[in-house]
Amino acid sequence: MIKINLLAEGKRPTAVRRAKSTSMLQGQNAALLLLVLGFLAIGVLPTAAAWWLKAREISANREEIDVKQQEADELAAIIREVEEYERKQADLKRKIDVINQLRANQRGPVLVMDAISRSIPELLWLDRMDMNATSITLSGRAFNVPAISSFIENLDHVPEFDEPILRDMRENAPVYSYSIGFNYRFPPAETTDAAVEAAGG
Repeated sequence: MIKINLLAEGKRPTAVRRAKSTSMLQGQNAALLLLVLGFLAIGVLPTAAAWWLKAREISANREEIDVKQQEADELAAIIREVEEYERKQADLKRKIDVINQLRANQRGPVLVMDAISRSIPELLWLDRMDMNATSITLSGRAFNVPAISSFIENLDHVPEFDEPILRDMRENAPVYSYSIGFNYRFPPAETTDAAVEAAGG
């Protein structure tokens, strides 16, 4: 007698169906996983790329800042040197101005004394000279009147002196005393320096 196991035969399609549904479920899970990974790739990868690019930009900016800071430090040192040079130059200019002012202040009396000493003739000497900013008074003695006249004439030939005036002359034997006055003016120091250089060169 032949026995047929209908129960086993009936169960087989269920197992097959379960295997198919499991396979479909796994396929759906894989598709879902791929979908999630796709969304992650779409969302995360650009963000990661943007972050990486921003990090590179920040790093490049920091490097550029470091280079600029180094350049600024070098320029600051140069600026300090330039300021020190300018300070020394200003100090030197001030000293030169003081020296030039002293020379200008000395020039008048020196030129006056030189012009007067060249004008003194023989048989005459100078006892006193009173000088202010614009006028000079000379007092002295001479052995004769022509010596006093020669002195006045010599002073009159000095371009910087106005016409000399004999203010007083007295005979105190064996000599004559005299007093002569006149105004004077000298060119500025720069003009005198230029004239001296032109004469010498």
